[in-house]
Amino acid sequence: QVQLVESGGGLVQAGGSLRLSCAASGTIFSINTMGWYRQASGKQRELVADITSSGITNYVDSAKGRFTISRDNAKNAVYLQMNSLKPEDTAVYHCNAAGVRNYVGRFIGDYWGQGTQVTVSS
Repeated sequence: QVQLVESGGGLVQAGGSLRLSCAASGTIFSINTMGWYRQASGKQRELVADITSSGITNYVDSAKGRFTISRDNAKNAVYLQMNSLKPEDTAVYHCNAAGVRNYVGRFIGDYWGQGTQVTVSS
């Protein structure tokens, strides 16, 4: 079993910064891609940024230049540094681990964290 636990959300004024963290635990040998998704009230969940095990990153256009994703493979952790936050960034941010393999190399699934609320006031 695999669990993802997020932290670092909160309330911040527009222009401020937050750093989200997510740690995966369980019978994990490797994780192909880790990422952050967000879901604003009344909207569909969208990808914010993701990063492969080799460090290749991908960002939604609205996050480029403001957000930075990073990961620590040894800790099975992923981080999202969010700068210059805008009210439209307000959402529940979910961590995702895709392509998780156990210690015998078997693919055991994709996993989601429960989410952390980010609220940006104007």
